[in-house]
Amino acid sequence: MSGTVDRWTTTLRGAWRDGTLWPWCLAAIAAACGYAVATVFHPGYLSADSNTQLWQALGDEPVNDWHPPVMALAWRIVIRITGDFSAMAALQAAVLWGALWVLARLGWKKTGSRGLSLAVLAVGFAPHIMNLTGVVWKDVHLAYALLAVFAITLTVRELSPDRVRTRWALLVLGVLFLAYAALVRKNAIPAVVPVFAMLVLAAWPAPGRRRWLAATGVFAAVVIAGSAGVSAATAPVPTRVYAVIPVDDLVHVLTPDQVRTAAERAGASADVRDRLVAATVDCRRRNLTSDAYLQCYPHGRTFDVTYLDRHADVVVRMWAQQMPRHWKGYAEYRIRVFTKLLFQTNQVFWNGTHVNAGARLHPEVRKEPLNDTLRSALQNYVTGFARDLPMLFQGWFWLAVSLVLVLRRRWSGPYTRELRLLGASSLLYVLAYLPTAPESNYRYVYWPALSGTVALALVAIAFVARRRAGEPDARATVPPAGRASETAQAGPREDAGVAV
Repeated sequence: MSGTVDRWTTTLRGAWRDGTLWPWCLAAIAAACGYAVATVFHPGYLSADSNTQLWQALGDEPVNDWHPPVMALAWRIVIRITGDFSAMAALQAAVLWGALWVLARLGWKKTGSRGLSLAVLAVGFAPHIMNLTGVVWKDVHLAYALLAVFAITLTVRELSPDRVRTRWALLVLGVLFLAYAALVRKNAIPAVVPVFAMLVLAAWPAPGRRRWLAATGVFAAVVIAGSAGVSAATAPVPTRVYAVIPVDDLVHVLTPDQVRTAAERAGASADVRDRLVAATVDCRRRNLTSDAYLQCYPHGRTFDVTYLDRHADVVVRMWAQQMPRHWKGYAEYRIRVFTKLLFQTNQVFWNGTHVNAGARLHPEVRKEPLNDTLRSALQNYVTGFARDLPMLFQGWFWLAVSLVLVLRRRWSGPYTRELRLLGASSLLYVLAYLPTAPESNYRYVYWPALSGTVALALVAIAFVARRRAGEPDARATVPPAGRASETAQAGPREDAGVAV
């Protein structure tokens, strides 16, 4: 028996010294961190949006497309499998920490540094990332789905050519994550396109035109089929929520008299005309600069999600007739809202559970109250950093980071292309809010904040690894201890490097 123990001890010590044990240690650390974060947020922090979607997921309200039906369907599936609505928040944490573990493992393989690989895992504890990890929001789902694709991309890129089945399995998983990202946020396409290109280039380093067309066609087919499948499974009530954007523009660009005239010219009913005029007057009186449909527009005792579906055509017609005539005021208004999003982002911390006026918190949520002690500790942690390092929670900072990632011609390490595409995804996502931002909210820049933080961590690791190696050229290959044989078996790679 003692001989067996000695052999095991010797084997473990050898595995620790040559590094083969460290990826599993990273996995255990990531699992423990994910469990701790899920415990802090249990049973999941809800916004008004997610409270509504929980009612739909449990089948207590009909699904509508004001919020993404795919998220309600995914939550319904999770509840049926686990029997608990809180599993969705735990699943979010699992996806985040799983993706970070993959990136940390790749960092270890490239550098052989335990400290640097732990630095990648530390991204999950960054205050501007952890603040929303357990909030069941479509913006969080988008961010974690895209991060998962990024981790899959780097993994596929490192696979040896003979691992064909693993490569295709990961590519299929990446496409599914991308399709979910495209469906879970109505404005996700600008962020998805560069990440899709990254996935294709990882699978085929030099794809020709036919391969690009084939890959794009397959991805589009998956998204279309997914959308059709979600619609068939949920039968969502149409709302045409996009009309809230022209309502915002009309109310804030035109005067009340101009709104009245525009409504009559577009053939609006007297009721729609009077409500638009009332919203214009109310927003001006209260000095509200955005979100006019929810904040200023007169509604009945209960909020009717189908109201815009019945009147979207006339609202869009008013917008098309009036905005070209008032293009200067329109440009000024949109710049005003966008700069507020960049420089005065609110909601850096979501305080648990919230419902809209007149709505009800689901009874299942009331059965599992939040842990006020852990919530207070988390709030102190996040708001303290928001006070001392406010740029972490502001859109302008992550817009600047994405610009640097895109414009720099070469980064240390082998992942210049991936970092530039990651920056392009964030950049396009932020810029897409210029004509569409409904309000100033930190969740709208959560994906740029997450991707920018991961990119900065990888760049820092590459810099430190090059300094440690003492090499002027970061493209030289320095395999970590105990992995020289693996590098030799894999053969030379033109993208080999010392750092992530």
